[in-house]
Amino acid sequence: MNIENRIEDADLATMPETSDLLQNTLQCLAPFHAKLTELDEAIETIAEVGDRTAGKGARKLQRQLRKVEPSITMIGQVKAGKTSLVNAMVGWPDLLPADVNPWTSVVTSLHVSSKMQTSGNSASFSFFEAEEWERLLERGGRIGELAGRAGADEELEKLAVQLDEMRAKSKARLGDKFEMLLGQEHKYGYVDQELVERYVCLGDTFDADLDPTSKQGRFADITKSADLYLKREEFPLDMCIRDTPGVNDTFMMREQITIRAIRESRICVVVLSAHQALTTVDLALIRLIANLPSREVLIFVNRIDELADPAQQIPEIHDSILETLAEHHGPEDAQIIFGSAYWANHVVRNDGTPQSDASLSALKNWAGAQGHEDEAKINGENHELVWELSGVPELYKALADRIESGIGGEAINRAAKGAMNLVSGITTSEHIVADRPVNSTLEPLDHAAIPTELDKIEERAVQQLDEKFTDITKEFFTRLERSHKGFLDRATGSLIRHLEEHGEKTVWQYDATGLRVLLRTAFQVYSRNAQALNQELFLQTAAEIREVYLRAFNVPEDQFQLEAPPAPYVPSPVLLGQTIALDLKGGLWSRWWHRRRGYRNFAVEFADLIKAETDPIVTGLKGEHARQVVEDSQEALKEFVAGQREMLASLTEQAETTASDLMNAGKTADNREKTLALAATTETLTRFAA
Repeated sequence: MNIENRIEDADLATMPETSDLLQNTLQCLAPFHAKLTELDEAIETIAEVGDRTAGKGARKLQRQLRKVEPSITMIGQVKAGKTSLVNAMVGWPDLLPADVNPWTSVVTSLHVSSKMQTSGNSASFSFFEAEEWERLLERGGRIGELAGRAGADEELEKLAVQLDEMRAKSKARLGDKFEMLLGQEHKYGYVDQELVERYVCLGDTFDADLDPTSKQGRFADITKSADLYLKREEFPLDMCIRDTPGVNDTFMMREQITIRAIRESRICVVVLSAHQALTTVDLALIRLIANLPSREVLIFVNRIDELADPAQQIPEIHDSILETLAEHHGPEDAQIIFGSAYWANHVVRNDGTPQSDASLSALKNWAGAQGHEDEAKINGENHELVWELSGVPELYKALADRIESGIGGEAINRAAKGAMNLVSGITTSEHIVADRPVNSTLEPLDHAAIPTELDKIEERAVQQLDEKFTDITKEFFTRLERSHKGFLDRATGSLIRHLEEHGEKTVWQYDATGLRVLLRTAFQVYSRNAQALNQELFLQTAAEIREVYLRAFNVPEDQFQLEAPPAPYVPSPVLLGQTIALDLKGGLWSRWWHRRRGYRNFAVEFADLIKAETDPIVTGLKGEHARQVVEDSQEALKEFVAGQREMLASLTEQAETTASDLMNAGKTADNREKTLALAATTETLTRFAA
């Protein structure tokens, strides 16, 4: 990929000052940050008192710990105020453009941190690869492929016109550079609104005769992703907030990008508009979040500032959302938060602009419902209360809880267990130096045989991993294929019954939810089996390597433990939420129906169409998703063995050096302080590894 660097001086005037209210709100992340800091300091102790190998392992763990950046993907309805909410969450009200055409938007990742040097702000914009752009222009993206399979000539003609217009406008803006830019990346050493709009905003007002020298939206057509790196003093913890364009763009390219963004995050915030919370047009959103665990989904109902009577309407909206989620197999017990990005940005902006009468009326109404007795005196200048009622503080508390119990807690647990193994290595080293005799029933192991013994353990573990994964994967594939075929048979049977009862003039619909539920259940079983397999095999491998320590260095069994690595996280099958032909309730499906003649044509062509539509989903679960689970498991296993191999090699080297030599080299000095430091460190690590 060609990289075009465009480093420019930071424009500090565009960066808002620190928001005290946001800073106070983000203190909910401080307890988790304190755990990261405490664990980092404990690992630092290991680096200081351990030998070169222990120090190297400790530094690696520290790097991993310091890279912890929980990511939150925001998805939602068009015009729900999702981008405005993101702006409020980072304390920069006008950073991302909020009023844009949904298809011209990109996935924008805001990496926020207080640890960057100087201003720290920078940006990186990646363009579509040539083959991705070709897929759009030549075949109309996913919707074009679907229309082609359905034989929807009229739909294809409309797409062709849109694509020709888009191609002409893109080339008019970019000129001869158009083809050259594909696959490239532009980098900047600053961030401001104008820069962002150049890449992620085309807007509703653009047309062919717009001033070609205008920079606004210049690269928007071909921009695939944007990464903004922001220094915000309010954040005690590094975070990534991803703003996505939604799932209903004209060509379904953004749906695929959004699916990938959700898969790369462990927390998803669904932003709905209070006016149309989870209406029938938003089933695409439900299809996506239905494949995520409830603990990884938050629902934020925005724009309550536009409700006439929030106190009365919000409970009704809440119940309606729960009912819709249950009806369409959405996540159970998902937390629902109500708020207003408008109120939040009004507070952060703090420019003296008064709220509208309708917004102020809604604010007073909602304040009263929340138990604030002096609601009659509330106005837009009561910033603390307005900020609280905006819902942003409650949203961050929910996020902090999920970070600590999810991806953040797992990172701490993994690092703590790795550090405990380093301590065990150091303890073994001390035992070697002291040359203390130990009575053991285990057969001694010659130091020269350690590498061979480890090779055997690793080879045996990898072989067992592959064999057992082959078994559970085969079972998984069988369930997928059985579910897929069963669904096709039932759907075709339902079609034939419809034709027999109602004839060909009445358009038939069939819900694909049943297929998704069956495929999701199959994947959940596979995920549980994979986790159980990893846990069993990792524990077995750790036990076998522990025995090598005991046999080779005569370590007291009751004083030496070796922690197995945690099983890797299995990503949710978000791919199941992809739109297929059966999900389209509009003109395309109706035109497909009216072009068929004869029962046999309906049944055969329908079966072919739905199989072609659902095959990629089944193939994706069999391929990318299943393969990723296996690869992650193999990587975790091999990384664990490699770390122990280094430690055992170091111990072997030390064992070949006499205790007197070590003392002359000063390596056993301050042994008492070292022992006390390791004891305190072990206590900390044990608490975090539990």
